[in-house]
Amino acid sequence: MPAEEGLYTMTIDSFYRSMRGKYVAFCGLGGSNLPLIPKFVEAGAIVTGRDKRSREALGETAEKLEALGVRLVLGEDYLENLTEDVIFRTPGMPYHLPQLDAARRRGSAVTSEMEVFLAYCPCRVFGVTGSDGKTTTTTILSKMLEKAGLRVHVGGNIGTPLLPRIGEIGPDDVVVAELSSFQLISMRKSPEAAIVTNLSPNHLDVHKDMQEYIDAKKNIFLHQDAFGRAVLNLDNPITASFVPEVRGQCLLFSRKEPVENGCFLSENGMLTMRLRGVTTPLFSQDEIRIPGAHNVENYMAAICAAWGYVPVEAMREVARTFPGVEHRAEFVRELDGVRWYNDSIATTPSRTVRGMLSLFPQKILLIAGGYDKKVPFEPLGEPVCEHVKTLVLMGATAPKIEAAVKGAKTYAPGAPEILHAKSLEEAVALCREHAVCGDIVALSPACASFDMFPNFETRGDRFRALVQAL
Repeated sequence: MPAEEGLYTMTIDSFYRSMRGKYVAFCGLGGSNLPLIPKFVEAGAIVTGRDKRSREALGETAEKLEALGVRLVLGEDYLENLTEDVIFRTPGMPYHLPQLDAARRRGSAVTSEMEVFLAYCPCRVFGVTGSDGKTTTTTILSKMLEKAGLRVHVGGNIGTPLLPRIGEIGPDDVVVAELSSFQLISMRKSPEAAIVTNLSPNHLDVHKDMQEYIDAKKNIFLHQDAFGRAVLNLDNPITASFVPEVRGQCLLFSRKEPVENGCFLSENGMLTMRLRGVTTPLFSQDEIRIPGAHNVENYMAAICAAWGYVPVEAMREVARTFPGVEHRAEFVRELDGVRWYNDSIATTPSRTVRGMLSLFPQKILLIAGGYDKKVPFEPLGEPVCEHVKTLVLMGATAPKIEAAVKGAKTYAPGAPEILHAKSLEEAVALCREHAVCGDIVALSPACASFDMFPNFETRGDRFRALVQAL
């Protein structure tokens, strides 16, 4: 065993040894916390599982945890008497909940799965965050690194938690982690390479204001040293403003103008890398298999992060072959000359505008609406008027979206036609009724799903099934 690998094993093992006899609480028994519990029990920690759901709702999960010796605190008051030594919060839990703040004042260590992972990960970490494009950029980057022959571990806000798998990761591997604002808000260690795809209002139902959301995102690069690499979107005013705060190498990407260090789109449509005065044409934007200007940006961000680790030909091969990620401008089927697309990932107005509303030359039929994250819908108004002929609204935000569209300067009565549906089933039926040969129908809700579905994947799966059944 190499000395470096032995040191890593000792380090992570010493962390688990330090948990022996400690009282450890896992607040939220979901995807990031649940896989950790057996490891902490094995290490000799005295574990409590806390969750807002009832025992009946947890079902077999409750039985399995109790069989491990885990004490359960369930129901609405699950965060009361939070006196454990170490407290793992689930990523979606607000960092400054009164119960968590009180626990910190009592001397408890409040942490998360991703914080501990970054502290003990033995290899280089590429982190990706942003309001839109995180998952696609994360996936593109991981495929580029794999194509270069590296052993890649993908996780974080995408896929499975990384800390339970840390024993499988060697010093010559790489990690590509998608990181949400909820994960980043308490981070005091940054990945060696960090991408911020773009920023726009999001998650304002959880963050106290837009500034807290922005500050959380900045943690992905703020704690880098001189050898870190930050990749920022020059075309986004918020991310462009981060440049003076970067401590290490700063690479920019832009579709609109050349950059001194980073990736840009040249006048002839070539993605081009420039670094330390050397300009390297890479490949044409027309070679990128997945459609949309936003995906050109995602590729430029991934190229900046991968530069020096991945040959140009490997980058080009990924661009030509990668078909995209589910629920992101995903083609479902063509029926009677009508093409149907699943873009359930669009949980913000900016995502819908930059995505489905920018892809096609003709006006489309759009299904939108859902859970209210307290983000403004005014930016959706004019793009909908310009690119949508029939707007089918559903969910809690339907009135707000309708008001934004009718309040747009370019709105004219009936352009777009606005319909309302009480369910996704009814929305699909209305689109089927109104679409004619040559039309495009897209589910791109501009909202989260939580008023009707547990997550955007379930919503997209349901939409796909409804369309396939037509």
